[in-house]
Amino acid sequence: MPKLWNETIETHRREVRHAILAATAALVAERGLLDVTMSQIAEQAGIGRATLYKYFPDVETILRTWHAEQIAHHLACLTEVRDQAVGPARRLKAVLEAFAAISHGSHGHFDTDLVALLHRDEQVGHAQERVAHMIRDLLAEAAAAGEVRVDVAPVELAAYCVHALAAAGTLPSGAAVRRLVAVTFAGLRPVT
Repeated sequence: MPKLWNETIETHRREVRHAILAATAALVAERGLLDVTMSQIAEQAGIGRATLYKYFPDVETILRTWHAEQIAHHLACLTEVRDQAVGPARRLKAVLEAFAAISHGSHGHFDTDLVALLHRDEQVGHAQERVAHMIRDLLAEAAAAGEVRVDVAPVELAAYCVHALAAAGTLPSGAAVRRLVAVTFAGLRPVT
């Protein structure tokens, strides 16, 4: 087949896949995990059921795929924020702020059944590990520059940051999230 034809088909497949993922997320947010069917997803995505089954075997697989994409997007955002900031302390603070914002924005969108389904997957653990490693590396860099405390190991401080800022998901406002980041960052200051 000609290259243009292959590119057109691949673009179409990506668009259909995206429509399926978006339709599923919207339906689950609206109706809850247990009240979404493959027929509803196909209708919402504007495709036939047979086409839907060519892409995904069931609702759970669609949701896991959607969640994996969300995680990848969040990790990419953290990396971009880190890479745009200048200086060790600024990079660290930018990542902490972004992580808290992601935690805050992710909370409360879906029902507890969905959270239980998606968070028992090992991809969540791997993502949390990558975030902790990123923060640990930034802490080590900032410690070497004398910008954060050195009396506690970076791995321990990273655990502190991740757990503290995960609480942003329970906060009622952006202002509360900013205060949480400020308190967390204050705990990292060098001991005098």
